Amino acid sequence: MAARQIIIDTDPGQDDAVAILFALACPETLDVLALTCVAGNVPLALTTRNARMICELAGRSDLPVFAGCDSPLGRELVTAEHVHGRSGLDGPDLPEPAMPLQDRHAVDFIIETLRTRPSGTVTLVPIGPLTNIATAFTKAPDIIERVQDIVLMGGAHAAHGNVTPAAEFNIHVDPAAAACVFGAGAPLTVLPLDVTHKALVTPARNAAFRAIGTRVGDAVGALTGFYERYHPERHGADGAPLHDPCTIGWLLQPDLFSARRVNVEIETGSELTMGMTVVDWWGVTDRPANTTFVHDINAQAFFDLLTERLARL
Repeated sequence: MAARQIIIDTDPGQDDAVAILFALACPETLDVLALTCVAGNVPLALTTRNARMICELAGRSDLPVFAGCDSPLGRELVTAEHVHGRSGLDGPDLPEPAMPLQDRHAVDFIIETLRTRPSGTVTLVPIGPLTNIATAFTKAPDIIERVQDIVLMGGAHAAHGNVTPAAEFNIHVDPAAAACVFGAGAPLTVLPLDVTHKALVTPARNAAFRAIGTRVGDAVGALTGFYERYHPERHGADGAPLHDPCTIGWLLQPDLFSARRVNVEIETGSELTMGMTVVDWWGVTDRPANTTFVHDINAQAFFDLLTERLARL
């Protein structure tokens, strides 16, 4: 079977970096067409830099990297240097990238790719704020029905928020974009905090990354080692959650996860709950299900798969 064609829309971020490496380690299954970058964890100039650094770490300086939107739709940008460090990719000592950015805007690349590839053959994998995806859908609504699937990291239900009491970071940064994407009608799979908070980088799992004994293994160990120093009391002594690679795990081996079809709406009107993903878990409304909402994971099997694939790079 041909590899699944994906575009990773990203704002690296340590966990974004691991997700990108995870995908690039599986070329027989995932054909990464490009990385499209968005402002989120850090401003756009740094997310584009970080994406290219990760491509070069993986030996993929041929992979196109596009700069996209530098601010959310109608809001000031909220960033997360307090989590990811000043560069967004603190931890490993990686060289500045030599590979260039592509000339085209990320949104234009997304539109052109969906229009020119056969309908239903390209999956979008947004692991940052949804600004690029929403902008593409608004600019070219004809592409929506051509999307094979959208597999995104974002939102929360029982896990509550991680940047406000109600909202997960990616959705909170650009709730208008999230409302656009969730309401677009394209097939949608969501990996929320409910599942990613069960994918913890324990000391043993971090040691397994380092034991790979390659530049990639050392870098991933440093990335996740830096990342897990952030408020470990939030998640217990076992470690910190590795959010974004869960999207790649779902694409590779969905039987490691449990999911439920539900309706999800995005709060855009209240500053108190701005960016909340309102999940109709029990079907108490008449709103139709619009989301495959992933809520559980076989964490050890996931980390075993991740470690085995990273060792290929």
